[in-house]
Amino acid sequence: QVQLVESGGGLVQAGGSLRLSCAASGRTFSGYAMGWFRQAPGKEREFVAAISWGGSSTYYADSVKGRFTISRDNAKKPVLLQMNSLKPEDTAVYYCAAGARAVARPGEYDYWGQGTQVTVSS
Repeated sequence: QVQLVESGGGLVQAGGSLRLSCAASGRTFSGYAMGWFRQAPGKEREFVAAISWGGSSTYYADSVKGRFTISRDNAKKPVLLQMNSLKPEDTAVYYCAAGARAVARPGEYDYWGQGTQVTVSS
């Protein structure tokens, strides 16, 4: 079945940039909308951004709008999350998810990666 693998996390200072990627492993992957979510310690997983399978529609949480960009070339290529002007409050484990629709609710996604840590220092 589908496995998602995130990469690109790390430590960055406030105001810096980081690019996360999410790729399928194990078999050919296509036909899914993709979402990015994040979870900080002691908090619930929250929506960050989503993109339709064809890449024509994108959605962002208000907290990241104007700073983060989600993109994909097609349904088979890695989905990217470009994060600019990072703030300490962006610190979290970031997860990519695949589902039938690009939506904000995590429960509507079928597959999840294991997450990648993003830490933004002051």
